[in-house]
Amino acid sequence: MQRTDGRQPDQTRPISFLADIAPHATGSVLVSFGNTRVVCAVTVERGVPRWMRDQNVPGGWLTAEYSMLPYSTGGGRKARDIARGKLDGRSSEIQRLIGRSLRAVVDLTKLDAHTAWIDCDVLQADGGTRTASITGASVACAVAFERMVLEGKLKANPLREHVAAISAGVVGDAPLLDLCYQEDHDARCDFNMVLTAGGDFVELQGSGESATFSAAELAAMLELGKTGARQIAGLQAEATAAALAGAREDAAAELAEMFGR
Repeated sequence: MQRTDGRQPDQTRPISFLADIAPHATGSVLVSFGNTRVVCAVTVERGVPRWMRDQNVPGGWLTAEYSMLPYSTGGGRKARDIARGKLDGRSSEIQRLIGRSLRAVVDLTKLDAHTAWIDCDVLQADGGTRTASITGASVACAVAFERMVLEGKLKANPLREHVAAISAGVVGDAPLLDLCYQEDHDARCDFNMVLTAGGDFVELQGSGESATFSAAELAAMLELGKTGARQIAGLQAEATAAALAGAREDAAAELAEMFGR
């Protein structure tokens, strides 16, 4: 089957990470999956939710918020949630997914009474905004936590490993990886998969959009998802290392100056 953008069935869209897109956040990236672009920013603050204090739960907390900016789609201006007076069901479901996905790989006990706020704002949507948000949020968390360790605000990085998300679906009779908007629209069935860098599944979301799907098609989509997640994990590691290179140099210079006095 000829894909709309000429990719192979098991090929992701071009994926990139631009670090420190939001300088006042503890860690941030602009993640791009083809024409889907999401700003993922992590702000870590001292303090935990009241329920944790009331129940004497040790450690910290991590939560996420997600929104599509008014100009993110081609179908006209999207009203902000505040204008409607409530968060729409889709955004609420996605931000809970982002939070669950990151909590699966973060050791909350190492957050030491801090709360990590993950904000994912969609600049441009062309399918896969939730998968891009999770993937970018993982890099933003890795950068934010490591910077806090270097600054002496955390004893150890709470992120055990990266987590990534990717979609796969059946369009016509062809299983395809990382669906763009048109492919997602035309898919008979599609899955969103969240996996760790080690290849373990965190969450699966899938359904037949207009028809049923076979066990063989399910197996093909899962295999595509694992293939895509492996590729993404490598890109996440590279992006994290590049973003932290300057921070480590600054920390080393500060130590040298301190002990050279």
